[in-house]
Amino acid sequence: MEPQLSHRVADGVATVVIHHPAKRNAMTADMWRALPPLLDTLADDPAVRVLVLTGEGGTFCAGADISSLRGSATQAQALAVRAEEALAVFPKPTIAAVRGYCVGGGCQLAAACDLRFTEEHASFGITPAKLGIVYAASSTRRLVSLVGPSTAKYLLFSGELIDAARALRTGLVDEVLPDGELDGRVAEFARILVSRSQLTQAAAKEFADGRTDRDGYWARQAREGDDTAEGVAAFLERRPPEFTWTTSAPGELSRQGRPSDHS
Repeated sequence: MEPQLSHRVADGVATVVIHHPAKRNAMTADMWRALPPLLDTLADDPAVRVLVLTGEGGTFCAGADISSLRGSATQAQALAVRAEEALAVFPKPTIAAVRGYCVGGGCQLAAACDLRFTEEHASFGITPAKLGIVYAASSTRRLVSLVGPSTAKYLLFSGELIDAARALRTGLVDEVLPDGELDGRVAEFARILVSRSQLTQAAAKEFADGRTDRDGYWARQAREGDDTAEGVAAFLERRPPEFTWTTSAPGELSRQGRPSDHS
């Protein structure tokens, strides 16, 4: 099978799989190019409430396919950054499900997800110093926001790999699971996210990512929407809530995580 990104949607969860096992799921130029339009499609799909990114088999992603760097390293990096940014602004919760190697561009993609769950024997690293590449400014800032300046410098200066336990201590990952339990835990947590209010999630994602110009927009969405009333009623009636606000509704969030009405 050719290197590719495959995907499936079931029970509100879109699962995107990096498939290039011959090179530990390294991302080719075509795979980098394919990710933003795929994310656009999934963002617009009302059946999708959560996105899970993972790798085929026992590896998440070993980075960029080095053969794609033989032409222009700058161009290859631009493709990776474009894909990373598309993932970072995906308007619904995203989870990286990591096993095996999560290195270079793979770690770049994982860092762009909202959450990272990993098996205990996974390895993480960012390796531009081994190739003489200047890591993108936006990617560096995203890494610093996750792990702090010291750990970011450790990773970027050395290119050395760290294990899952250290990744957890530094904030690079959110949960570490015993081998064989990752898929079950990710599926369980995704079901929890699917059951929650998309209004709460979308607003929280923007606030947590540092946007400061949309307080009024989200206050209006809460005031004019039905999710708050439904959540309170369901709690009092001791039943599961049926939230209706959606990022895929016309006039809500666009593909860039922004409303069509920017007021």
